Amino acid sequence: MMQRWRAPAMATVLASLLALLPLPSQAATKAETEAQFRNWLQTELWPEAQKTGIAADAFKSAFAGVKLNWDLPDLVLPGSKPAGDRKQSQAEFSSPGSYFSEKRLQGLAATGRSLAKTHAATLRRVEKTYGVPAGIVVAIWGRESGFGRAKIPHPIIDVLATKAFLSTRPELFRRELIAALHILDSKDVKEADMRGSWAGAMGQPQFLPSSFLEYAVDFDGDGRRDIWNSVPDTLGSIGHYLSKKGWQRGRDWGFEVYIPANISCAQEGPDLAKPISSWVSDGIERASGKAFPSGEARASGMMLVPAGRNGPEFIVTPNFYVIKEYNNSDLYALFIGNLADRISGGGGAFKGPWGDVGKMLRSDVAAMQRALEAKGYDVGGSDGLPGYKTRRALGDWQAKTGIEPTCFPDTSLKAKLR
Repeated sequence: MMQRWRAPAMATVLASLLALLPLPSQAATKAETEAQFRNWLQTELWPEAQKTGIAADAFKSAFAGVKLNWDLPDLVLPGSKPAGDRKQSQAEFSSPGSYFSEKRLQGLAATGRSLAKTHAATLRRVEKTYGVPAGIVVAIWGRESGFGRAKIPHPIIDVLATKAFLSTRPELFRRELIAALHILDSKDVKEADMRGSWAGAMGQPQFLPSSFLEYAVDFDGDGRRDIWNSVPDTLGSIGHYLSKKGWQRGRDWGFEVYIPANISCAQEGPDLAKPISSWVSDGIERASGKAFPSGEARASGMMLVPAGRNGPEFIVTPNFYVIKEYNNSDLYALFIGNLADRISGGGGAFKGPWGDVGKMLRSDVAAMQRALEAKGYDVGGSDGLPGYKTRRALGDWQAKTGIEPTCFPDTSLKAKLR
């Protein structure tokens, strides 16, 4: 027989539940938030984890000592609103020169060359298995974790649980938290050793948990995928990741070039690829003065002008965009390509200088994008990020309005482009 609630008991239960909820007009205190967090783990996260095959004992063990990490950035207390748009000064919105610190690149290249010799046998096996050159693998290893020497401070379950409950992107971190539980379930790593960055990227290659599950490999044959302590597993996992993302065996990442003034800078982008020999016929030359390798000349390449006419210019291959799968930034992929060249072949700094491209705010770039969209241009979305579609749209608009094309947003265009 169903037991009926008595009024006093019901009132007590409702009061307890309401205590776990934030007041509409004020943010919850930390103590209240901690209580809500424990409740959320049991009432929301556990049912979801259970559906994916996580056992109750494993779930309980994983969260036994977990607490919210209040030192992480971009947290939003229940009942409060995310901070408004902040002024942006990322590398893409100012002169990128600081991103390519010559001192840092020289230091990473020297260490990378030494480690490439130390791990030469493993790197040869990575290249044979996955087709990715040693220089690229080592460059990513160095950029992501200082070749495994960088401090990776945070217990990953703490980070992901905090972000899943309090960040501005809870669904993303919730998925990664469930993936992390499956990593623990696989016995590849103990929870105490499962450490990562404040953003949830783990180990020496800085994989998110979902990437670990899909791309991490046991390359040293000890039965575990250990991207925290095993160099072979780390290098093999990076190679496997790039291979699965479409790395084209036998091709370079790209080449610095000189683009003559009579060739429009508004021709960049992966959707405007053509044989590199055609770019050469147009008058484009390698900045090194060397000819393009014969195999590359017959294959497709794309123009890339990450700072428009105010910086180095490139013809890149499809592998450049594979590197961007690791970190979706033109500057990141150029950094990796340049560092890989230094590690493998004695390359150096780009010959073209990085100019001052205006120190634009993201909101300013977004306003320009909306103005271009109103004129019928596809800028890839008005997100304030000056990607190749925005750059070439600007270049085309500049040419049609009698302005010398620069193919990059700057403050002088704000009043003209409305």
